[in-house]
Amino acid sequence: MESRYNPAEIEEKWQHTWTELGLDQTSTDNSKPKFYVLAMFPYPSGYLHMGHVRNYTITDVIARLKRMQGYRVLHPMGWDAFGLPAENAAIDRGVPPAQWTYQNIAQMRQQLKPLGLSIDWDCEIATCSPDYYKWTQWIFLQFLKVGLAYQKEAAVNWDPIDQTVLANEQVDSEGHSWRSGAKVERKLLRQWFLKITDYAEELLNDLDKLTGWPERVKLMQANWIGKSTGAYLEFPIVGVTTAMDELSVGSTNHPSGAKIGVYTTRPDTVYGVTYVVLAPEHPLTKLVTTPERLAAVETFIQEVSNQSELERTAEDKPKRGIPTGGIAINPFTGEEIPIWIADYVLYEYGTGAVMGVPAHDVRDFKFAKEQNLPIKVVIVPPDNEETPHEASLKQAYTEAGILVNSASFDGITSTEGKSAIVEYAEKQGFGKARVQYRLRDWLISRQRYWGAPIPVIYCPNCGTVPVPEEDLPVLLPDDVAFTGRGPSPLSQIESWVNVPCPTCGTRALRETDTMDTFIDSSWYFLRYPDARNEHQVFDSAKTNDWMPVDQYVGGIEHAILHLLYSRFFTKVLRDSPRGDSSAKQGLLNVDEPFQRLLTQGMVQGVTYKNPVTKKYIPPAQVDPANPVDPETGEQLEVFNEKMSKSKFNGVYPEEVLGQYGADTARMFILFKAPPEKDLIWEDADVEGQSRFLNKVWRLVLDFSNQPRANVAGQNVASLTKPEKELRRAIHTAIKKVTEDLEGEYQFNTAVSELMKLRNSLEDAISKDSSVYAEGIQTLVLLLAPFAPHISEELWHQLGHTESVHTQAWPQFDPAALVADETTLVIQVNGKTRGTLQVPAQADKTELEKYALESEVAQRHIEGKVIKKVIVVPGKLVNFVV
Repeated sequence: MESRYNPAEIEEKWQHTWTELGLDQTSTDNSKPKFYVLAMFPYPSGYLHMGHVRNYTITDVIARLKRMQGYRVLHPMGWDAFGLPAENAAIDRGVPPAQWTYQNIAQMRQQLKPLGLSIDWDCEIATCSPDYYKWTQWIFLQFLKVGLAYQKEAAVNWDPIDQTVLANEQVDSEGHSWRSGAKVERKLLRQWFLKITDYAEELLNDLDKLTGWPERVKLMQANWIGKSTGAYLEFPIVGVTTAMDELSVGSTNHPSGAKIGVYTTRPDTVYGVTYVVLAPEHPLTKLVTTPERLAAVETFIQEVSNQSELERTAEDKPKRGIPTGGIAINPFTGEEIPIWIADYVLYEYGTGAVMGVPAHDVRDFKFAKEQNLPIKVVIVPPDNEETPHEASLKQAYTEAGILVNSASFDGITSTEGKSAIVEYAEKQGFGKARVQYRLRDWLISRQRYWGAPIPVIYCPNCGTVPVPEEDLPVLLPDDVAFTGRGPSPLSQIESWVNVPCPTCGTRALRETDTMDTFIDSSWYFLRYPDARNEHQVFDSAKTNDWMPVDQYVGGIEHAILHLLYSRFFTKVLRDSPRGDSSAKQGLLNVDEPFQRLLTQGMVQGVTYKNPVTKKYIPPAQVDPANPVDPETGEQLEVFNEKMSKSKFNGVYPEEVLGQYGADTARMFILFKAPPEKDLIWEDADVEGQSRFLNKVWRLVLDFSNQPRANVAGQNVASLTKPEKELRRAIHTAIKKVTEDLEGEYQFNTAVSELMKLRNSLEDAISKDSSVYAEGIQTLVLLLAPFAPHISEELWHQLGHTESVHTQAWPQFDPAALVADETTLVIQVNGKTRGTLQVPAQADKTELEKYALESEVAQRHIEGKVIKKVIVVPGKLVNFVV
């Protein structure tokens, strides 16, 4: 072996050897406990960045550790390969999406290989592959069978110039199309939804089962589901007696006429309702609008249709609304109240209508003041002796209090009023108690090409007909022209769209929408255990054997949607074909997909920005000692920010690997910061890890070149004092590194322990003893998950023939951690006079004797009378003289 550490040479050698040996293939030995470790699969952009390197290094350390601890490990990789960028590439470069995507996958796979990741590539999947999306389509059909997939009208972003639907990310902050520049409109299209709301309560309650998840992620999901308890109340519309009851969302269908249904968490304020507001797109809007208000209402509706949901609900934007001329009745007071429409009310949320209580709601108060609407106080603070006059109100009172101006409910607390008023409403037929969720059903239709086609056919005779399972997959056609204009590319291919109905044979039409790419990532972890199955979505026995994923690792940006959808899919596939969630006869036997979740922080780099021009400057053009714009001479802002091409602050993995090697890059990433924190890239710290590995290299190399003792022949009882101290350092390292990797994955402190062990070995006196040999071997074993290549090379240099990664993880000896001696502090009248080494097991009497006979004590108490001796075992002896 060369005396010089050459990462490039040994890393390539061992990666080739591991592949030949099949070292990373998933074990089928069911006598071992299983461990499924998974990093969120990447989108194949074609370029690996340091965020990827951090993510996959973390899972690789865990996978290697668990194998050494005796587990059979599943550590796979795949590609979240459908999505808009491939379609954009087709438009901009004329490259078919499939070709662009598969080229990127091949490129990123090659970039990943040099990292030395112990991935089982035999399990590799790509969501854009027909052998994968066939089963995505099959899953959709199962949702359809049990009533969890349905169609309804929903708003989309519409480009009136290009005559095409835009994704949210294709609309700029001003509401314009990214390509044509047209002002984007909102347009209703009939689209497919999944009924995730059917599982809202279980998705919320089962968060309590996820004890291995960060609390903030669980809180984010709970807030997204948004359970609230309140009341559904109905406000009859004056003068409308046509049979339009079904237009009142959630209506109890009173035959007397149409009603506006609202949901509120504050039924205690219902006597203060002075107006109601409909979403402009609510079907009731046309019904309640009077002739004289029709033109103004239609104009307002058109204006609002051009706003995105984000614009309409933004807290910092003024709330706009106009009266419809319609009148409703507050059934609790019998008073007539005006019906308005406003941009801040969305038809997709709740019932699409809200009741206005300006005295007790901040938004309603502001809106009422701006529109000169009446304000009525119905709750006052508990210590208020009189009801304030509405005109004197400076702000809404939103806290709990005492009901006033509320008929028979006056004088009770607002908490009591909520339940009492709901009970009264139910008796009178005005409404009922209701639990509601912020969560909405999942819109999965995308007017795109590069996604899994929705396997449905529309027949003029049979209606909506699912594609027979034996006809799956519905393949994406190849002969597609991409212009970025007009309807979905699929809808323009007549030979693909026009098909016979599978039920009656009549000429029919395919669904031309594809599925949201979140669908693909909501079940991919279930496919890995049986990735090559051509006959089933997966073999339940195989997938249930590995599920749930024991450790999932990914970015906090996926805390809500991806994780929530994956949990939803797992529960649906667990349930029986009847959709009965109490009968667990489905494909899965687990309730939750991910047992433990680690959300790793971002990788940041030093960033230079001109505050005047707002331009980012490449670091190569900047003197760090005097950061100024090389063109203008203006002083630059200097800060750390997430690595990005556009900000010129990225560090390319291939450059780091070329200069330092994969093991150094891995060690830096693991040592620099705890995994859940952001990591700031600094070249000096990378150099530090390179120096550490070089020191380990020299230490082991020097040992391997000398005659050495046999570790197995160690006689603990006959060890010298230095040998005992070294053995204690060795077993302390084993204990602490193991604890750091078993608990919260504190890789940074684990690496620190490796450094301490190396230092102890460097300082050791008896380098020819069996204890030193044990220490060298232990250092290499502990280092193996972190720096796999150098560890493998050094392990073989120590004379071993099998891989270091197939060895058992070291176990610490509790007896080795017990010190034979301890340092005793000698005090006289409370002042420390010196220290003394004494047997660790000495009792109080023995400690007093050792202290009294010591040279330190004799020197300070000679000729004095000892009045008292205070002994603190293991710490000190204090002579009071």
